[in-house]
Amino acid sequence: MLDGRRIVLGVTGGIAAYKACGLLRQLRQRGAEVQVVMTESATRLVTPATFRALSGRRVSVDMWEEPETTEIGHVSFAEWAEVILVAPATANLIGKVAAGLADDMLSATIMAATCPVVIAPAMNRHMWTNPVVQGNVEALRQLGYRFVGPETGRLATGVVGPGRLAESETIVAAIEAALQRPGPLAGRKVVVTAGPTREPLDAVRFISNASTGKMGYAFAEEAARRGAEVVLVAGPTMLPDPPGMRVLHVTTAAEMCTAVLEEWETAAVVIGAAAPADYAPAEPAARKVPKEQAPREVRLATTPDIMAELGRRRGADRPLPLLVGMAAETDDLLAHARAKLERKGLDLILANDVTQPGAGFAADTNQVTIIAAEGEPRPLPLLPKREVAARVWEEIIGLLVLRGDGSR
Repeated sequence: MLDGRRIVLGVTGGIAAYKACGLLRQLRQRGAEVQVVMTESATRLVTPATFRALSGRRVSVDMWEEPETTEIGHVSFAEWAEVILVAPATANLIGKVAAGLADDMLSATIMAATCPVVIAPAMNRHMWTNPVVQGNVEALRQLGYRFVGPETGRLATGVVGPGRLAESETIVAAIEAALQRPGPLAGRKVVVTAGPTREPLDAVRFISNASTGKMGYAFAEEAARRGAEVVLVAGPTMLPDPPGMRVLHVTTAAEMCTAVLEEWETAAVVIGAAAPADYAPAEPAARKVPKEQAPREVRLATTPDIMAELGRRRGADRPLPLLVGMAAETDDLLAHARAKLERKGLDLILANDVTQPGAGFAADTNQVTIIAAEGEPRPLPLLPKREVAARVWEEIIGLLVLRGDGSR
């Protein structure tokens, strides 16, 4: 996908600057043409000669250096690039871009750009969580700048926390998403739920399940690859936020329901791939209850049935959004799944027997049967979850064509 694509790689003066060498190598191995632009402080950590050897192109640092051609450097780079990537991006660079400053070659190139700009922050954990930095990041996000990371891990100071540069594979995926040509879902909004929910018993204990979110994330990532505007509503998982989409983090089933209800009306498709808890403690304690004082019986209350609520609100006379649910069962798979489809007013339901090897929670594979409101069930073989997502999206796109173009 990156073969022949033109990328400007901006490197700033964070300690993670050395990681940009490996990132550059990966981009070149995938066939990309890469022009490196460094800040002056970045050259104190990695020499321009290193990046020149890896990129095969002269590295630009000084905005006032004599150009090789009559073109103005930052303007020509901005016009040449199909995407600009800043990795690592310091708090200083993020602040300058948010303020509209252009006082060096990199910030001037970004200011002159009309292509997508992907920013991969890396910094001290306290700097990253500083309200000023977070305000700058949010302002840039609202303007269409794309962020990937940072991740939580061991930082240069030895402490563990947020601020670590995202892994190269994650950054490359963000670049691919930014370069994605219009696909069959272009112009359509997709909402996907993923992962479990946690229903508190007290301040530290909760009821949950074994869902990891892998299937829902695969649906969201496949939709983004096909050009959709994706909103991923994610319960507590260990998965990093996928690039190229808006991720809403929630904890309880009630929070997930609220988030979905705020997004669904402008969507062409809603996929309920999450496993929200069906019940929650009716009277959770605000503090941790000592073991010897814990009740031996807990009264439970039902949680919102998100997909059923969407089916009720959409009604039978409204074609969109398409509603796609999942049925994780242990017996009478097809009967239980079809009953859920009809009861909730869904268009499709994906039934899987979680007792089958490779088809349960936490696996990288899945085996589902696609059941539509009309027609015979279509079983799929055991496949990687990404391939399952691709095949299901083909089915969904076919339904969109039947219902109308799905653009909102």
